[in-house]
Amino acid sequence: MKIIATSFLFCLLALNSFSQTSKSQSILNSLSSSMKNMNTFYVEFNANIKNTATGVNESEKGKGWVKGNKFFASYGEITLLSNGYKTWTIISEEKSVYESEYSDDEESMNPKKLMTIWESGFKNKYSKLASFNGENVHVINLYPLDPENADYHTIILYVSEKSKALKKAIMKANDGTTMSYHLTKFESNKPISDSKFTFDKSKYPGYAVIRD
Repeated sequence: MKIIATSFLFCLLALNSFSQTSKSQSILNSLSSSMKNMNTFYVEFNANIKNTATGVNESEKGKGWVKGNKFFASYGEITLLSNGYKTWTIISEEKSVYESEYSDDEESMNPKKLMTIWESGFKNKYSKLASFNGENVHVINLYPLDPENADYHTIILYVSEKSKALKKAIMKANDGTTMSYHLTKFESNKPISDSKFTFDKSKYPGYAVIRD
């Protein structure tokens, strides 16, 4: 009798886990579908980077433009842009520009990656329905499929129940750093010139360009 009861309990837990994953996957599929139907988008966000062990606690406002596989993002002293072939990281404090070949694996400050990070390399699980800034949001946890080679052990997404839009992402890194991105503005399908995504050296006189 105990064996039957225990087996039944495990079945219930398994079904609940499947149900929670199915629910979160459905929400993320809708979010991905919405993103894929956009030719361009513009986003503004508040970001916080915190690591208790190292004493880091920094907050900045940022903004980003995306067009296909091209992107431009600014955050504090750092500007990151890519034309889909090359990526330029501009650090105004150093008066330096780091040029490298574009990689789809890039995550730091990449607004496109932030808005689609759930699409590969992670399993997901529905956590709860919560309130965020006065609206109901679905809270979904992401866990890496390959934890030993992942930068993050957990990513938490807040998705609006009403608009199905991403409102916040919390990325918990393996080194103890927690990065929080609160999206404060989002606009889609507005014209963006391709020149926005190509580094123009004339705009950065005196900057050293360092190529990988």
